[in-house]
Amino acid sequence: MPVLLKTVTRTQGNNRALKDGTVKPRACELEFIEVDPLIDAFRRMVRTLEFDVSEMAMTTYITARAHGKRMVGLPIFLMRAFHHGAISYNVKSGIGSPKDLEGRRVGVNRGYTVTTGLWARSILANQYGVDLSKITWVLSGDEHVAEYRPPANVVPIEKGRKMGDLLASGELAAAIGADVDHPDVKPLIPDAKQAALGALRDTGHYPINHLMVVKEDLLQAHPELGPDLFNAFARAKRLYVEKLAAGSIDKPTPVDEMYKRVMEITGRDPLPYGIAPNRAMLEEVVESALAQDIITRPVSVEELFPENTHNLLG
Repeated sequence: MPVLLKTVTRTQGNNRALKDGTVKPRACELEFIEVDPLIDAFRRMVRTLEFDVSEMAMTTYITARAHGKRMVGLPIFLMRAFHHGAISYNVKSGIGSPKDLEGRRVGVNRGYTVTTGLWARSILANQYGVDLSKITWVLSGDEHVAEYRPPANVVPIEKGRKMGDLLASGELAAAIGADVDHPDVKPLIPDAKQAALGALRDTGHYPINHLMVVKEDLLQAHPELGPDLFNAFARAKRLYVEKLAAGSIDKPTPVDEMYKRVMEITGRDPLPYGIAPNRAMLEEVVESALAQDIITRPVSVEELFPENTHNLLG
């Protein structure tokens, strides 16, 4: 009898066929649990292992593994995004370029280990030469992994204050992930979309945001689950990519449009699963986590995934 797995993943193009039953795993059955907002599922999984299988933010997973959480990632990369546009600044703060953030206070939406924050800081450091250690990072929330302790230049927001208000007033020079409608708040990187697509063309920079994780005890008891889940998610994704390539998606979302643009630029599947086609970005996320004091020791890409998934491609 197939193993029944409580599963959380937000419905989107590349997993829709799995959630509507068009595609099914062979060795297990998925009982889908809806959690809105999805980030609540990340916290619940990290803190209590509430689900058997869960979508998870990439950096949250790396942090969780570093703190001994008994979950294992599968190289199923459900969501990718560009983060050049995630950084906004106050135009009256005297910031003329990203380097000018050094010596300033910069907000971060939610926790320091949030994946968007990691990628945005990686962009600042690697593409614009910003010394991240010279910035005071001001957090608007706490961490999913409660045991994590940030470096000394990371501080909580003042009690009762809101990041958007501090950015609009100029008390924060800039912020990552701020949703602020104010005339003095503008994107730090001009033409952020074109900058992101340019980085994709020039260097292959194409950040991974989410993957799938499974309870470690389940994989130890049923090692076939890893490859089975990988193959099921890959089959569902291929159906989506075929529709994307054919232009046959009804009412495409901005995310669909973004993946279509990636496909046009690269000439390849915009959502490759497996280690091999994603190694460069996986190495960058680990290196960035180490450089930003999110983890304290290097880890290999292979350490993050079960051995029987290392050679799978989807």
